[in-house]
Amino acid sequence: MSIPVLTAVAWPYANGPRHIGHVSGFGIPADIYSRYQRMAGNEVLMVSGTDEHGTPILVLAEQEGVSPRVLADRYNKVIVDDLQGLGVSYDLFTRTETRNHYAVTQEMFRAVHRNGYFVPQTSQSAISPSTGRTLPDRYIEGTCPICGYDGARGDQCDNCGNQLDPIDLINPRSKINGETPKFVESEQFMLDLPALAVALGEWLHTRKDWRPNVLKFSLNLLDDLRPRAMTRDIDWGIPVPLDGWRDRPDKKLYVWFDAVIGYLSASVEWARRFGEGPDHYQHWWANPQAQHRYFMGKDNITFHSQIWPAELLGYNGEGAKGGEPGAFGHLDLPTEVVSSEFLTMSGSKFSSSRGTVIYVGDFLREYGPDALRYFVSVAGPETQDTDFTWEEFVRRTNFELANEWGNLVNRSVSMAHKNFGAIPPAGALTDVEAQLLGAADTAFSTVGDLLQRSRFKQAAGEAMRVVSLANKYISDTEPWKLAKDPADRDRLGTVLNTALQVVDDAKTLLTPFLPHSSQKVFEALGGQGVWAAEPEIQNVTDFDDAVEGVGVPEVTDYPVLTGDWAGQQATWRRRPIESGIPLAKPTPLFGKLDPELGETGPDWAPIKKD
Repeated sequence: MSIPVLTAVAWPYANGPRHIGHVSGFGIPADIYSRYQRMAGNEVLMVSGTDEHGTPILVLAEQEGVSPRVLADRYNKVIVDDLQGLGVSYDLFTRTETRNHYAVTQEMFRAVHRNGYFVPQTSQSAISPSTGRTLPDRYIEGTCPICGYDGARGDQCDNCGNQLDPIDLINPRSKINGETPKFVESEQFMLDLPALAVALGEWLHTRKDWRPNVLKFSLNLLDDLRPRAMTRDIDWGIPVPLDGWRDRPDKKLYVWFDAVIGYLSASVEWARRFGEGPDHYQHWWANPQAQHRYFMGKDNITFHSQIWPAELLGYNGEGAKGGEPGAFGHLDLPTEVVSSEFLTMSGSKFSSSRGTVIYVGDFLREYGPDALRYFVSVAGPETQDTDFTWEEFVRRTNFELANEWGNLVNRSVSMAHKNFGAIPPAGALTDVEAQLLGAADTAFSTVGDLLQRSRFKQAAGEAMRVVSLANKYISDTEPWKLAKDPADRDRLGTVLNTALQVVDDAKTLLTPFLPHSSQKVFEALGGQGVWAAEPEIQNVTDFDDAVEGVGVPEVTDYPVLTGDWAGQQATWRRRPIESGIPLAKPTPLFGKLDPELGETGPDWAPIKKD
């Protein structure tokens, strides 16, 4: 039975190009999962977009002498181009600076407020002394008062996992310019997390199959729930849709309140643009059979396992104060928060400002998408921080992609082309063929189960184990020797038919990880049309209406990512190959990298020597 699957992918911030550390946490894992689910026959809705509000964009725009919207437009396009090049298969990748997103966000706020879970309260806001502008919690660092960690942020300490407020920090400092913030009293609307604590805890305690690090972190958050500000003193963002607040230029909704609502607003936009009707989003959001998987890096866990579920509970009226759902009806909570750890470089987090960075666009231009996708799949930060090194990237590319997988494809197709000109028929199978074909067929269940549980490293390893078995089979049966004796022609055909069948199986098993090269293998085996579809960029015009939106942007055009996923041929099962299909001489699937790259890095991201 087909299952509705919502793949909710963290929204990249539109203040610059994204680096490979970013996409290792959200883009690549989410795409592997979504591609598998589509191949398995499930109804996937994969949504995200660029996050375009908040102080960092305002600060950078001011530095560059442009408006925040101009800056957001620029980096929205860069990010869209990079994600298309990486092959991330969104049903809709949009943005937060749309009329639809404003309207959906404000409807969520009104409903949570109407149910009593937003309360006005005076709190201490951090102000930049030099600019007078409010500093976002995440742009204040200091020493954690609980564990003493010196790199704690103003919203939480990543070392001990406790929620913090900027004023809690010892020796707080601005990440923007290093100055000590000034704290002033300011009235904000607070999300009443204590009133939602019981419902939030009951939901979290039903989550049994999450990654252990994510579940432990999330459960620890329950120990220190306090009201959380969901408005800010800032003039760039979504207006607060209440009398006395809506026209205030100095008050906007907190960027982290509006960003997570993007999963819903993008679904609503998709339904209006590409769905079967404007309410089609409810097939994923108001359906007890649907599964919701949220993909992000570990620094965003709190917003997806605490803040967003609390917003949904408040919207549904399921907290201690009761209430009724708003205009979108009852909304489902996450099935799983699939968080990755950090991909580091030389042991440090990727940082554009510190020069510790490898941008996605640069990487794609030089090495293409599948080499990066493979590295993240087999050596990425799935459950622990992992260091990216050029040496390991070269090793993985040369020995696993080129020598193992690429060589298997090349020699199998080449020998069949040379000796038969087509896929040869199979004769009588020996136990050797039966064992190999059985192992490859069994892998569909094994790899599929691992992908369903977001165990991507193990899944990729099992798929590559089939590749290794096929290489061993060819080495053991020595078809090049069989080709020398006409009496062995039938046996040669059987060996090559078996090898090509397992190549086709491995191609399917690797499609979620390596969609671009899997398309090439499909064609090398005589396939016609699209095996693994790729995302396309469409320029769309913003809706000229809104659902009671306040201060919505002007109607403009903007690029979105989408794709014809229903038109691809990829399915999660063995496809018996057909003898007689013509084969052409293949071209190498992966080129080998110069080993020196592992010692120097490329010119645009050189390895820094001590």
